[in-house]
Amino acid sequence: MGMFSSLGISATGLTAQRLRMSVIANNIANIETTRTPEGKPYCRQFTVFMPISGKKNASSANRGSSLTSGSGVAVAAIVEDTLPPRLVYDPGHPDANEEGYVSLPNIDPVREMVDMISATRAYEANVAAINATKTMAMRALDIGRV
Repeated sequence: MGMFSSLGISATGLTAQRLRMSVIANNIANIETTRTPEGKPYCRQFTVFMPISGKKNASSANRGSSLTSGSGVAVAAIVEDTLPPRLVYDPGHPDANEEGYVSLPNIDPVREMVDMISATRAYEANVAAINATKTMAMRALDIGRV
């Protein structure tokens, strides 16, 4: 794996984690949304990642192996959660049904914050990998100056 391919892999991780953080922020922002344009409560969304497959390794191709070197990660889809909405008794709410229950989004703020921290840490790890690659490249250039 070359220097530029490792930068590319980290860049795909940065892009994927940034989108994941945006989806989580959208979930938190809509935690009280009882009516969307479709007429139902907001439904929690999450990202599904998939690997971007690369080329076969030269060493694994010689041995007949099917191993491939990775080329990063991509967001395969943004999927809605299948959990039903929470029902809360609030007969004064404009979106309450005839029994007085309001359908609220199926979003747990604690879970969203844990996911946000996880995405932030993954983003930071990719930044650290990019910085380490830059440092190694600069040190390699310094070798030639001596």
